[in-house]
Amino acid sequence: MATIDTYKTISSPSPEIIFKERKSKFFGYAYPILSEREVKPILEELAQKHPTANHLCYAWQLGIEDLKYRANDDGEPNNSAGMPIYGQIQSFEITNVLIVVARIFGGTKLGVGGLITAYRTAAQMALESAQIIEKTLQQQFLLSFDYPEMDKVMRAIKQNQLEIVSQKMEMDCQIVVSVRKKNADRTEKMFLGMHPIKIKRLEI
Repeated sequence: MATIDTYKTISSPSPEIIFKERKSKFFGYAYPILSEREVKPILEELAQKHPTANHLCYAWQLGIEDLKYRANDDGEPNNSAGMPIYGQIQSFEITNVLIVVARIFGGTKLGVGGLITAYRTAAQMALESAQIIEKTLQQQFLLSFDYPEMDKVMRAIKQNQLEIVSQKMEMDCQIVVSVRKKNADRTEKMFLGMHPIKIKRLEI
């Protein structure tokens, strides 16, 4: 199976959008996130921004090969808000993203069908107003070698267009290089064949 080494996400928080349905207002936001810890502060900030909001419904997805997600209805009827929002994350095929929709009730009940449509539309509008970008997964390696091997290592780095992340050049040299994930095995094999250079995979 081919290695998945690209994914789509958003480059920066989206501008605020507003969707109105029978006097209810739905404010939609999309945020790039890298961990679940980032969710709570964003929700707290939006709760302060919209003190009259009756519901702050959201969905997020994290990961590339190993996806995890959460959808929250925040008091709306079951699956009428969080899952329609999450459906848009799936539809746009993006990850490492949080979408929040703040609802200010306008006095008329929308029914479950109306809520699903409204939350889905607000999430869609938020993502349409965000800049979606494609990113490449990288693998980093630590190369350890003695100074006399320097030319050989630098030549291999240049020929294979590897990115140098950091380097320490003394009697014992260490260079951290970064390579596209799909080329990681080939790069590792190449350096393993260049005795006495040592190579080690790094967890980013």
